[in-house]
Amino acid sequence: MNQFDKDKNVIIYEGIEIPIDIINQVPTPSYLVIEELVERNAQILESVIKKTGCKILLAQKAFSMFSVYPLLAKYLSGTTASGLFEAKLGREEFGKEVHIYSPAYREEEFDEILRISDHIVFNSFEQWTTFKNKAMSVDKHISCGLRINPEYSEVDVDLYNPCFQYSRFGVTIARLEEELAKNPNALEGIEGFHFHAMCEQGSEVLERVLKAVEEKFAPYMKQMKWINFGGGHHITKPDYDIALLEKIIAHVKEQYDVEVYLEPGEAVGIDTGVLVTKVLDFVQNGMDIALLDTSAACHMPDVLEMPYRPQVIGAGEHSELAYTYRLSSATCLAGDVIGDYSFDEPLQKGDRLLFCDMSHYSMVKNNTFNGINLPSIVLYSKEKELKVIRTFGYEDFRGRLS
Repeated sequence: MNQFDKDKNVIIYEGIEIPIDIINQVPTPSYLVIEELVERNAQILESVIKKTGCKILLAQKAFSMFSVYPLLAKYLSGTTASGLFEAKLGREEFGKEVHIYSPAYREEEFDEILRISDHIVFNSFEQWTTFKNKAMSVDKHISCGLRINPEYSEVDVDLYNPCFQYSRFGVTIARLEEELAKNPNALEGIEGFHFHAMCEQGSEVLERVLKAVEEKFAPYMKQMKWINFGGGHHITKPDYDIALLEKIIAHVKEQYDVEVYLEPGEAVGIDTGVLVTKVLDFVQNGMDIALLDTSAACHMPDVLEMPYRPQVIGAGEHSELAYTYRLSSATCLAGDVIGDYSFDEPLQKGDRLLFCDMSHYSMVKNNTFNGINLPSIVLYSKEKELKVIRTFGYEDFRGRLS
């Protein structure tokens, strides 16, 4: 349980005790990432690698805090990217394998992508046709793959559903067989299939997704050298069935004689850090409203996109505890509201609040709307205590506008 321990004068986050005086040294707002928790997640993922012989890549779209890449590289097989910049970051800061997938590559970037990538996944036969000759003619071997769409998913929110109706992602079985009917050698040069149909889900969902994949693509999977299960796997959550995942990986390796890849992003960063913010002021308009130096729209956009209500350490639901506040920001966006929370004691100006699970899909998605400054990036470990990795200021805001 994440909580304040007043007797010890610490906060307890995912089992790690952090002294309050350390929290009070953190500049606000800040993403405070805890090194021991990052390593804990990486060790869980490494155990799957060792047990099954699969390869697990960091999906940088979720977590790109490259100051911890040397730590992660001790445990993981490499990185995967959604475009050139992420691929360059993986090559420069992580090393090991670099994989890339994009729905559509830019021709002016493709030569550089070829130089730094080990695997390139194409979204369509049209993309494969466009870039095949270049990909097959470079001096080094690049393993090329095709994203397939099983047309099956259990993701409820279309915004995060890679296989919803009319999805732009991947080749359906109908499209694959149409292409093969025109050209029996259409898969020549393709060494692997990539599918991604999950979001924050368990291995029981993967089992059903794989069944849909196999029902449609099994004859072609036997022609491949590797199968990539994509991302969306909550492998490091306490209730995740790792034994079932290992069974699924073993089945695919044995049935199709392929190497298996997984690309979790959230599973690397989940439950590894908090967003530290400060109360600036209060407004009363039918209820008490606390204005913070953070913003849902700018610093934790998934709160509004999904939407969801993040946990605050020491706070309860609306009216659960004695004093209820709506937590909001200083932006001009009327809907920039994080949620309603209650506390044992009245909030005061300058009080620090800690929003949980803010390492992933936060730094990679934040923005400077309204000229709101970006949160600092801070790393904490028991041994080294606090290290401010990066602070931001006016020049970061100004530099991207003209």
